[in-house]
Amino acid sequence: MDILDKTHLFSHALAAEPGRLHFAAHSHHLWPDATRAAHERAWLDAAERADEKWDLLFGEILPRAQRNVGRTLGVDDGARVVFSANTHDLLVRLFSASPAWGEGRPLRVLSTSAEFHSVTRQMRRLREEGMVEWEVVDAEPFDTLGERFRARAHGARWDVVIASHVLFTSAFVFDEALDVLASLPDETIPVLDGYHGYFAVPTDLGAAADRVYYTSGGYKYAMCGEGACFLVAPPGRELRPRITGWFAGFSDLAGSQDGPVGYDAGAARFFGATFEPTPFYRLNAVFELLEAEGLTVQHLHQHSAALQLRFLERVASGEAGALEVEDVIGRQRGDGGRWGNFLTFRRADGAELQQRLLRARVVTDVRGDRLRFGFGLYHRAEDVDALAARCSEAIPR
Repeated sequence: MDILDKTHLFSHALAAEPGRLHFAAHSHHLWPDATRAAHERAWLDAAERADEKWDLLFGEILPRAQRNVGRTLGVDDGARVVFSANTHDLLVRLFSASPAWGEGRPLRVLSTSAEFHSVTRQMRRLREEGMVEWEVVDAEPFDTLGERFRARAHGARWDVVIASHVLFTSAFVFDEALDVLASLPDETIPVLDGYHGYFAVPTDLGAAADRVYYTSGGYKYAMCGEGACFLVAPPGRELRPRITGWFAGFSDLAGSQDGPVGYDAGAARFFGATFEPTPFYRLNAVFELLEAEGLTVQHLHQHSAALQLRFLERVASGEAGALEVEDVIGRQRGDGGRWGNFLTFRRADGAELQQRLLRARVVTDVRGDRLRFGFGLYHRAEDVDALAARCSEAIPR
């Protein structure tokens, strides 16, 4: 696939600082112009409808967002999608639904070693209090991760097993995770973290959607900013989260508040409390934009893979300063095979390089010794060439 030129869709964000080279699409993806109009529409609805805006939100905006999200994941029933401001909130509610929390023993949790801080920080803190027994499976070597993760997942009794579809520390696409999670016994809560995969690599949950919980959000490749995170819940598993907000029983607010706490049907039982509705206007606007442009997630991934390959060629030829192809995790598949939409350089001096690039107005990010470059729809071939040239100036050999 040829590299696309869709910069006209991002005119406001790109014009905000014309000299900036923003290559952190895997972190904060620039917002397309369509989201600005949607943001304003949310403000106008709030002004015109006041309290009655919630009727519009629950009657039209959220159901449309649920259908949009579900469709991209192969899930037909939008009621299986519930939203929150961030995935951490959803994970806490989901973890709190485990029967183990009522048994007076630590929660037994298995994950990979490459889960994001929404999981790892919380697990570390709960472990300090003796509230979880948490085990990790090393993400590397990648070629045996599926086999090793499956063996450990089935080798003990777990209350929660969680894995990322695309590992944030490397961009490795852990496709085997979905099958492993779907094969776990009924007493285990299986969770697939899709935040670095959603809208980055085509994802069809298929039959696994009847067993696995999937979390993601719009801040990265779905291009709609903060506040539009979601959980896709399997049907028929009526868990009762101990951490619960009043929107989880929204349909029965006028009913009796005596007796057991009730929950709405489906994924709505994982709702929290009052939230900011504007992100869902932006989310729907992105779906409408891509439909109008005839773009699919496959197109977005192919575009990013082509940009990555172009940058790797510049690195290999010495045109990108101190960066080395040998430092790129997964360099043998630079064409996108088992890798998401960013490149990860493993460098002991990654934090220093990131700061030097930032001073040259090249925006990347760093996680430990991982310097990451994210490629998105607002990049063209000439932007990649400019990136290599500026790397050569900011971080010379």
